[in-house]
Amino acid sequence: MQLELDGSEYTVTAGGITITLLPKEFALLQFLYRNRGRTFSREQLLDHVWPLEYPVERTVDDHIYRLRKKLAVLSGLGIRTVRGFGYSLTLPGTPAGVMINPTTNDLELRETMRGVFSKFHVYGQGKSMLTLARQQDILGFELDPEYSMVIHFVQGDLDWLLHTEEVPLKDRLFYLLLYHFFSGDPKERLAYCEQIIERQLLYPEYQLELEILTILDLFTLAGQPERAVERLEHSYQVIAELGYENFIPVTLITELFVHLVAGTGDDKLNRVDEAIAAVLQEKPFLREIGSYKVVKGLWSLRLEHWQESENLLDEGLQVLEMSEFVPLRLYALYRIVHFCRMFPPSKKLQRKYEDLFALELEQSGLNRMEKPLEHLMQQLLKSL
Repeated sequence: MQLELDGSEYTVTAGGITITLLPKEFALLQFLYRNRGRTFSREQLLDHVWPLEYPVERTVDDHIYRLRKKLAVLSGLGIRTVRGFGYSLTLPGTPAGVMINPTTNDLELRETMRGVFSKFHVYGQGKSMLTLARQQDILGFELDPEYSMVIHFVQGDLDWLLHTEEVPLKDRLFYLLLYHFFSGDPKERLAYCEQIIERQLLYPEYQLELEILTILDLFTLAGQPERAVERLEHSYQVIAELGYENFIPVTLITELFVHLVAGTGDDKLNRVDEAIAAVLQEKPFLREIGSYKVVKGLWSLRLEHWQESENLLDEGLQVLEMSEFVPLRLYALYRIVHFCRMFPPSKKLQRKYEDLFALELEQSGLNRMEKPLEHLMQQLLKSL
């Protein structure tokens, strides 16, 4: 099918049928048509169709919805949702009964791609995960629904996680909780976390992560590092029993952070530090390398080695940015800001990271969505 696009009248014509569009609807269709066969995330569409403007990602969904309704009269033309990533334009013209990508239904390939995606996830290669999701059409496979949420979480798509109707709330709840925990007052967030754990509101694997890892940071940032120290033994025991070896690096980094806030002696800090360095040699996970540098920077800050601290903190944040795990960078800044409030550095240094954190909150949409997210959490606890 050939489309005739008239930019002066904002019309599209095909098969003798002419449809009039709104300017941004036309621009969106024109971009997708020029790049037919490719899949674009909402963020990419915002960059190309709404340059120099400041719409929210929901804007793309609204325009896609309206475009689909208007294009419905053109048989075979549509906008396909590529689960876990974004949208692509579909055109008629494929011979009847022929699948463009017959490998989509190949269970062996699906299992292989699931393994590749999981490996990228383990190593903290967010960019690789996003690239793989973007190439589903070309490579001829489809990601499982559970990975759709992971993709949206990794790229910091809080708007989707909060508002989507594609997946049930319980499936999204863990990811929403992480945003909620690491954006507000640590003492209030700790109280939420303890209620969630007590009421067993999450799926077992998420519930477990909350109990053995997430709560350690909340104890620490809420000024109760001794409770985190007590819980560490249980965390390592569970990790050993279940064979969760990939949890070891992040738990060791958290342990170093816990002991740093608790004021533990240098001998213990050095032993944990050596253990982290050794395990990251074996498992060079990008997210953990970034987080480790951040905690080392906080250690230098505690020792009042201001320049060394700033260098390490900036290196850690840069690595986390390279990983393209948006929530991990947000969380690292949350750690830095609250550590600085417990152990104030120079005013200039403290202001620098508070400004970076404020910028991250703005870019992630947490400033804008803080109230609806808080309301959701309140309703959740009241209803159960």
